Amino acid sequence: MQIHIGHIIRDELRRSGHTNQWLADRIGTTPRTLQKLFNKPSIDTQQLFLVSRALGVDLFACYSKYIKESPYNSHE
Repeated sequence: MQIHIGHIIRDELRRSGHTNQWLADRIGTTPRTLQKLFNKPSIDTQQLFLVSRALGVDLFACYSKYIKESPYNSHE
């Protein structure tokens, strides 16, 4: 599974037409810290929730499809 959530967040922010400052204000951080988040391949769930809510996008869904496909999800 290769998900780079920071890149996905950056892309969603660009798609929304909002600025880094706008998102940083909504998630309680600085634009500099937000820029660092764009480079992270993973983030904690609270941060993911805040970003999802601010952007109006279910970013958890990026992971959901992999749960069903996981070899560890077998009930055998």
